[in-house]
Amino acid sequence: MRAVGLKVLKNKLSEYVRLAAGGEIVLVTDRDRVVAELIPPRAGRSPLLSDAMLADAIRKGWITPPALPGDEPPPRKPVMSFDELMRDLGEDREDR
Repeated sequence: MRAVGLKVLKNKLSEYVRLAAGGEIVLVTDRDRVVAELIPPRAGRSPLLSDAMLADAIRKGWITPPALPGDEPPPRKPVMSFDELMRDLGEDREDR
């Protein structure tokens, strides 16, 4: 375990991030008081940021994962037929 002040951390951030990625815990201090920790990623954590952000959004309840995950998207049901769509589009364009 290492401790580093904010000023030194700012100047050598890459070095301390490499230490944390290698398994070492780095305590960040401000005026001799620990204010943060750089720790290695948890076992099983995906290396992709998008996966971590998605998992966090699910934990916070912002999104809900699918109830029945599948390999294919659900079948698409058209809202209206092509003829109805073209007729509706024609009516909208008549106003111009």
